[in-house]
Amino acid sequence: KKDPGIMKLFVYKSLEQLLKTCFIATSFLVISLWLIIGLVQHWTVANIVLTSAGWALILWLCFSYIYKKTLIAFKRASMHLEAVHNDDYCQYAKPAFRAGKVKEFHLDLDNLSSHLQLLKSRYDQHIFLVYRLIDQLDTPIMVFDQHPQLTYANGAFNELFPQPWQIFRHSSPELLGLEFIDNNWHFKEKQRDNKWQIRHSEFIEQGQTHQLMVFVNIESALRQSQLDAWQQLIRVLGHEINNSLTPVSALAQGLSLKAQGKREKQALTVITERCQHLQDFVSRYASISKPFHLNCQILSVMNIAKRIQGLLKDIPLQVELKTERFWADPAFIEQVLLNIIKNAVEASEPGGKIKLTFSETVNSSLIEVVDSGHGFANLDNLFVPLYSTKQNGQGIGLSFCRNIIEHHKGTIKLVNNDNSPGVTVSITLPLVNQEKQ
Repeated sequence: KKDPGIMKLFVYKSLEQLLKTCFIATSFLVISLWLIIGLVQHWTVANIVLTSAGWALILWLCFSYIYKKTLIAFKRASMHLEAVHNDDYCQYAKPAFRAGKVKEFHLDLDNLSSHLQLLKSRYDQHIFLVYRLIDQLDTPIMVFDQHPQLTYANGAFNELFPQPWQIFRHSSPELLGLEFIDNNWHFKEKQRDNKWQIRHSEFIEQGQTHQLMVFVNIESALRQSQLDAWQQLIRVLGHEINNSLTPVSALAQGLSLKAQGKREKQALTVITERCQHLQDFVSRYASISKPFHLNCQILSVMNIAKRIQGLLKDIPLQVELKTERFWADPAFIEQVLLNIIKNAVEASEPGGKIKLTFSETVNSSLIEVVDSGHGFANLDNLFVPLYSTKQNGQGIGLSFCRNIIEHHKGTIKLVNNDNSPGVTVSITLPLVNQEKQ
């Protein structure tokens, strides 16, 4: 067995320690041999001392040169590796030797730098494409760095907050009203949390871990699912009712021509009229399920206001213009405003004033219709098809209005007034420059 104590003597913690040990050992052997030769040859003490000092000097110079060249080779390699660590793949260190293992090692470093530069170039292209894709999506997306602080967001950010995302740069998720519960992000505000589902993932950029949050509007998805169900129901009912009414109406018209008695003719006429009424009723509801295409353009607020006032001459309509133009389909937006204003008139007391306001916020055009009625006891069901608060209402108007506004990528809301009776209907539409982009 080898003695562990002896083995420890040959274990070196650094290259410098090994080189120094080799120098000391070599110097000791050379000088010892020289002393022995001097004693055998009967040299004088002065000769032995001077020649030994000369050998020591020669050995020291040789060692210093080897030591310096060895450390320079490692230092240059270390500089190259440091450049790679800092993602600088264009800096190459010159090898200390033109051939041999050191030259091969530097060639390997150069090949590694070229390979890493190629990978970084591909990765940067992927990151660039990711950010381009984020900008193109109409779903709010936020990017947080490792701290975490907000570093980027797309244009749909204004669906969550009314200001541009740059105002919130370097804000933490907590400052944005977010909290991390059960491995998922949520809005602290219950109303927002019920509307938005947050999906998150991580990616690496420039060696740092970033967090990507995607905000999915589940309210619109649920509403679209609900609308699809109502449309399917209306199509099925409309088809069955029309198939039943058509032969009944034709048969009633044929019998009325043959009927002799006045009472029989009146009864058949009533049947024919009611069949026609039901057919009209089904046709109106079928309009909800029909697709339509918008022809949006820049509209003059003044022209739209004058046209609305001309069509509603008997209604005390107060118009306030705080902007000059907005972006919408002229026919459909006019239909929406007429429907909302008529609803406001029916909800208000006789002689009550209706206020129509056109304005503009930082991110959208805003249209408001304010009445002085009694308000609504249940605001949640107002947009549900077939639901109506009117005695003779059919529950189609507001559903159709919301469908039109959402096709404009806008929103429509109804709220009861806080300090006065009545309801405020708010319609937000994208700004002109946002749509044109």
